[in-house]
Amino acid sequence: MQLREIYDLLDELSPFSLQCEWDNSGLLVGDFRSSVDYIYLSLDIDSDLVEMIEENSLIITHHPLIFKGLKRIDYSRYPANIIHKMIEKNISLISMHTNFDQTHLNKYVATDVLGYEVKSSDDFVCYFRVDSSLDSLCLNIKSKLGIENLRISQSHKHIKDCAITTGSGGDMIGEIDADCFLSGDFKYHQALEAKENGLTLIDIGHYESERFFGACLSQYLKNLPLKVIMSNSKNPFEYK
Repeated sequence: MQLREIYDLLDELSPFSLQCEWDNSGLLVGDFRSSVDYIYLSLDIDSDLVEMIEENSLIITHHPLIFKGLKRIDYSRYPANIIHKMIEKNISLISMHTNFDQTHLNKYVATDVLGYEVKSSDDFVCYFRVDSSLDSLCLNIKSKLGIENLRISQSHKHIKDCAITTGSGGDMIGEIDADCFLSGDFKYHQALEAKENGLTLIDIGHYESERFFGACLSQYLKNLPLKVIMSNSKNPFEYK
């Protein structure tokens, strides 16, 4: 199957034109005219993933490998070390980042993972009704996301309406119209602001909330005439 065919299918599913100005989604490594034998889905791309996958493959990631312009290609340093190995194995890379957040991933985590019904969406934020105690909400999140301990800034004991932005959504806390906001990478001063404004924050982790990218996208690739393999990257952080 040609890389161009797969790209067009992905673009129809979640238009790359929706990505933020600072983002770098789309085809990052490869040639639209090349043929693809296998597709691998992963949140990120790292050396271990590139080492294990077959030649003539396409990796579709959530996070782009290349964010900023590369001023030199040093094969001993990230990300050039990974790009070098990909070129040697004829591996292509497409990233679906902020476009996929808006069209699919936030809603998928809220509904298919956490089990709530989304009542409205506003770009990167999905809203859903919880109407339960904060403790019950936290237990559900820990169970469904596999998080042992949650970092919380509490303003309510009972949560009626909740909002979610997977990944890193702290910059949006001033726009959230709900009792509680689920996202990752909250900063100290963002927690202070939220508490003063009566918004409960639950940090659900960047990796933990976005690691479902492959499961979400794979639903739409089932009918492709080639094998689609989910091979998620590892969380770069460890907890001791």
